[in-house]
Amino acid sequence: MRRDPTTPAGAVKRFTIESAVLRGNPLGDPTARTVDVYIPAGHDGRGLPLLIDLAGFTGGGPSHTNWRNFNENIPEQSDRLIAAGDMPPAVIAFPDCFTKLGGNQYINSAGVGRWADFLLQEAVPFVEAQVGCGGHGHRGVFGKSSGGYGAIVHALLYSDFWSAAACHSGDMGFELLNLPDIPRALRAIAKEGGSIQRWLENFFAKRKVKDDDVHVLMTLCMCATYDPDPSAFLGVRMPVDLETCEFIPERWENWLKWDPLTLAKAHHEGLKRLKLLFIDCGTVDQYNLVYGARRMHRTLTGLGVPHIYEEFPDDHSGIDYRMDISLPLLAKVLT
Repeated sequence: MRRDPTTPAGAVKRFTIESAVLRGNPLGDPTARTVDVYIPAGHDGRGLPLLIDLAGFTGGGPSHTNWRNFNENIPEQSDRLIAAGDMPPAVIAFPDCFTKLGGNQYINSAGVGRWADFLLQEAVPFVEAQVGCGGHGHRGVFGKSSGGYGAIVHALLYSDFWSAAACHSGDMGFELLNLPDIPRALRAIAKEGGSIQRWLENFFAKRKVKDDDVHVLMTLCMCATYDPDPSAFLGVRMPVDLETCEFIPERWENWLKWDPLTLAKAHHEGLKRLKLLFIDCGTVDQYNLVYGARRMHRTLTGLGVPHIYEEFPDDHSGIDYRMDISLPLLAKVLT
């Protein structure tokens, strides 16, 4: 909801990309993907920096351009920041990366699909060609939660493509984030005779999905993302014994390889090329992510990686107001 109706409003254009890299994806997800593109008032987008918004789990990029009660969507937030002179004009793209399993982590996964390739090879080049924005040295990526994970992982693995990144409450410190949800998933699966396939099929058939169901789905999605089994239903296998919840070491190691705390040790040099790396987290994040964020801050500091690190007195939910800080920083360094 616009705070000031007199603030000049930018335009949101909707495009559809027919993805080649998602053809034959293991979940059978649609290859036609919507991308909403925000262009600031008074601009056609040409020559402006490009910011890519990565949505969190259960979200999709176009949901961030929808009307919101009692709050702004990101285009409205950007209108306000630009009109106040706090943020240089920038194009912001909102790609739809939702999957059958509730979302993805924006990496290439044999279980979920080639989502890093979709962004790098298709979505970003498409928006740049259509609008005339971005380009080398003028691209940034940001997101919250799973989107924050995507932003930090892309910064680590593709610093030759991205020039700035902002990670809000991103997934890191997997043992604190993911392990608490695994027993809950096991209890849900046990009610279906120990069958992951039966639980998923029943979930897909439900007319009303509860929060507890979504948390189980999220755990199963992470299983298919970090340690997929091509022979299993939708690639999902658990990293623990389904009866005793004992670790299967080689499976859990596959998860940890994708923890940003692990990736930082091998790929931190690329981060030094970024114009900006911004990381924040709430001090009472209900998914324990502040501890992973603190570890990342300590690791990057020890490795001499320039970055901005902030904590704020809030939890994991409803924190888009934090983009009042990150969006201006990203736009300024990319302009």
